[in-house]
Amino acid sequence: MSEVLKPKLTPFCSLKPAPKDPRPSRDEAEEAIRTLLLWAGDDPDREGLAETPARVARAFEEWFSGYGEDPEEYLRRTFEEVDGYDEMITLRDIRFESHCEHHLAPIIGRVHIGYLPNNKVVGISKLARVVEAYARRLQVQEKMNAQIAHCIQQVLEPLGVGVVVEASHQCMTTRGVHKPGVLMVTSMMLGEFRKNPLTRREFLSVIGNPATTLDR
Repeated sequence: MSEVLKPKLTPFCSLKPAPKDPRPSRDEAEEAIRTLLLWAGDDPDREGLAETPARVARAFEEWFSGYGEDPEEYLRRTFEEVDGYDEMITLRDIRFESHCEHHLAPIIGRVHIGYLPNNKVVGISKLARVVEAYARRLQVQEKMNAQIAHCIQQVLEPLGVGVVVEASHQCMTTRGVHKPGVLMVTSMMLGEFRKNPLTRREFLSVIGNPATTLDR
């Protein structure tokens, strides 16, 4: 008589609990906002502020939605039927809104991206989505600039990438030194954009002087 095979049971004690979400609950977040309102010197229970903790929590979900996005995934779908096109592709004036990780103050500016395709290109809207995914996180401009450039280089594997970011930082204009009208400019050049001065010059020429367009 053949032996009846019994299903192998996993001891209950060996089951690992699902990882706990490290974020506080919505109620805890709203209570923290109430505390800040009190610390600022106002009454969070007065009519004008009664719904503010809930509104700020919802705003945080929008402002920092980039933590739930995978920028690399936006670049996975590429197109190879471009009839051998191998010249520079540039997308300029990608407006973004981010927040400074030091003071939570807004950073508002534009990103300009150029790359030399290596047999494949990506839909231009996907480049804008990469910018949004990184911008909707707590940031410093230099880090965001590098993240965008390295993401494009790693996924698309082009011959080169150039990314220029110009932005106004409210942590400098509305507090501290109070210097409105100041723009911070950062850039990262990879591959041919770093090695070949002609390629770099062409890219900078195409994007022109974008600092003058920030207030358009």
